[in-house]
Amino acid sequence: MTTRDLASLSSLEDPVRRRLYDVVSSRPEAVSRDEAAALAEIGRPLAAYHLDKLVESGLLTVRYQRLGGRSGPGAGRPAKLYAKSDREFAVSVPPREYELAAQILVQAVAEDRDGASRTALSDAAYRLGTELAGGSPARGARDLPHVLSAHGYAPAMQDADCGTVIRLRNCPFHHLAQRHRDLVCGMNLALIGGMVDGLRLPGWQPVLDPRPGHCCVAIEEHPPLSEEPTS
Repeated sequence: MTTRDLASLSSLEDPVRRRLYDVVSSRPEAVSRDEAAALAEIGRPLAAYHLDKLVESGLLTVRYQRLGGRSGPGAGRPAKLYAKSDREFAVSVPPREYELAAQILVQAVAEDRDGASRTALSDAAYRLGTELAGGSPARGARDLPHVLSAHGYAPAMQDADCGTVIRLRNCPFHHLAQRHRDLVCGMNLALIGGMVDGLRLPGWQPVLDPRPGHCCVAIEEHPPLSEEPTS
């Protein structure tokens, strides 16, 4: 943990700044100053000040986009939009190198040519997923977002053509996935599959569906087909 990292995290001690950070982090898309202010129930000037401080701290990122689909002359200036940063923070005194150990283990699995280590990794991830889900006080569809949230996936329910889908707005293994995407995404798929099966949810199916700013896995709802009446 560097001094800069510590300063970034300490900025969240301000209750207004923390509320704005939570508001922006919880949204599936980047938000404007007006939207963030309304959701946090504070004035726009105060929201603008704290949002920019969160950007300075590296906790949020900024992009500019014209809203409402307008473009060309007369469309007005692009709006300033805020989104959660991909930067990761960890506090440990004295410092620990858990990610270094993870990098070594993932590298070893990636270099295993016969595939036995990949199979063992997938099996272990699935078993751990069922164990994590087994710790839920009740078992059902409503517990799946709770289990996912508890382990850093930031789930969001969305409507899709196929029905309801759970998109995961954060990958707990983001840095590892950037270097070993196929391996880590396969591990993610097995881990979440174990969570789903551990909660006994046959109507939900984890699938690989990588999207920018999201985990590579989405969870689709597949209601059981109704049986046709027999004549």
